[in-house]
Amino acid sequence: MANVPSAGLAAADPRVLALAAQVTESREQDIPLLLLKLKGILNSASLGSEESKKIKQDIYSYDLTQYCMLVLRQDHFRLHGGWAAAAQLAEILSHCCVGLEVKEDPEEFYKKFLPSAIDNLLVLGRRLQARFIRAIKDEEKQDFLHWFQTVTDAICWLFGGHVQLAACVLQNDHFLQLLITDDVETAVLMMSVLHNLLKVNSSVLLQVDEETLHSVLDELVYKLSSTTNPVIGNAATKLLVVVAKFCKQLVKLLTTRYKGLKGLLSKQWTGKGFDRDLSQLLDLLYVEQSNGKGEMQRQHQAACIIQAMWRGFQTRKRLKKLPQAVTTLQRSFRAKREQELQHLKKQKEDEALKLQMQLQRQRAMRLFHERQLALLKIIHASQVGKYMEEMEGKSALTIQRFWRGYRARRNFHQQRQSLKEYKAAVVIQRAACKFLEKRRRRRSLSPGKDPKRLTDEQRLALQQKVDDYIKLHPASQMSEERSKELHMQAQEKLAQFLLRNRLDQRAAQRRETLLAQVNTDVELLMNAPVLAETTEKDLDVFMSRSVPVATKARQSHNAMLKYTRWPWWKKLGDEFMEDDDIPDDDLNAELGTLFIGGRKSC
Repeated sequence: MANVPSAGLAAADPRVLALAAQVTESREQDIPLLLLKLKGILNSASLGSEESKKIKQDIYSYDLTQYCMLVLRQDHFRLHGGWAAAAQLAEILSHCCVGLEVKEDPEEFYKKFLPSAIDNLLVLGRRLQARFIRAIKDEEKQDFLHWFQTVTDAICWLFGGHVQLAACVLQNDHFLQLLITDDVETAVLMMSVLHNLLKVNSSVLLQVDEETLHSVLDELVYKLSSTTNPVIGNAATKLLVVVAKFCKQLVKLLTTRYKGLKGLLSKQWTGKGFDRDLSQLLDLLYVEQSNGKGEMQRQHQAACIIQAMWRGFQTRKRLKKLPQAVTTLQRSFRAKREQELQHLKKQKEDEALKLQMQLQRQRAMRLFHERQLALLKIIHASQVGKYMEEMEGKSALTIQRFWRGYRARRNFHQQRQSLKEYKAAVVIQRAACKFLEKRRRRRSLSPGKDPKRLTDEQRLALQQKVDDYIKLHPASQMSEERSKELHMQAQEKLAQFLLRNRLDQRAAQRRETLLAQVNTDVELLMNAPVLAETTEKDLDVFMSRSVPVATKARQSHNAMLKYTRWPWWKKLGDEFMEDDDIPDDDLNAELGTLFIGGRKSC
């Protein structure tokens, strides 16, 4: 929750107070859009006025600036508004910090809050720069460039209001990584930020350590030597001119560390549109360096330029590989940690299960002994021996039963392969028989060879026989009504035959289905694992995932239970019922209760 100041609560701005209450009571994903309202509150007062200072003091007192910093650290894909909201929040944060006079605990504000704000803004700038480089569409590139420029302006505004932050910005690792880029637009913007840094604090380069100073100068010289873009050359040349003008001590460093810089500038960048700045830089370098130089000095200059280019190349190569290496390291560490946690969790579950089983066994043994002692107390002393003999007999039978079951399961397991081979042979034989039967049918249905043609004498003899048969058996005259009646009878018999044939086909199909079901059940039972090796996945094979099947099985089971609870006089008629007289519905209900496995369907 936001910190509510103890004094001056009535004088607080009501808009800031209402916004702080909304932020405190809102969800995390709604906070960025609420914080954007600070822009309207800040713009309502003129810059530098007492009202503006009072509003900024209230915003800081109610921790709204802290909320802005927390939002900037989050993943901007999940925020409402995305990168645009993040860039606006960066601008709001910088405006809230400039012109703010903290009276309570100023050391925390200047030494902790402001450096943390600079670091968050630079991190946001790196993310936007990476997104701008990866963007493919022109519209996306323009949007990311605009948001990146907004963040850089916010950084310049922040260290412009607090001069002590200039050295903090320059020494930040993210600033150097933003400056080391091959992209033209973002490189020009970062060099403009460095130009503003030197304008705000001209001696800032002398306040930082030597490694940071050399890294900045190496990058500027590398940009001049590695590119032919006049925009980059103009920006880098202006920066070196500002460095040479404001920091006279660095001119000697430029002449000694980069001895081939003058030749590079005069040969490569002359006539590119910024000759005035180029001539100023060359004049400053010529003043510090004497004219007489030998061949060794030129070689030294060339070596320095090569070293600068090589260092820049190595730094870029390292920085490009750094995110991938960090991602790989994080992925492997998280995977290993997840594996260790899973192993520990499984080990704890196994230990808990083992302990629980041991406790259950101990409890069962204790209850058995208690019952045995209670029975021994009840039994007469003369019957104790007989009781012990009965108990020993039962124990022996139990041991024998378990041993026989174990032996049968072991033999079945050993014979499983032979059973599989036998089933495979049966399947192959069945397929072969079906194939041969199809071949026989095709041969029987195929037309035979053409019969021998009859001669004229044979044809006349056959015709004579047909005429004699017709004369001996003359056809009786039949009326039209009788013909229609016979036709209708023939049609009815044909329909009955077709219906009976269809019913026979359905019965045959039903028998084949039941036979396939029985074979499937037998295969599942034969391939079932031993009870000691059974897991939950094996149980899923014998359980139905179909809701209608489970419902049908439950109904049949309940009907059977009700039937067993009927009185004897209700079951008298069932004793004389033949198996052939069972109705089809009862037969279907009975078959529905046989198997409720994963392949049964009703």
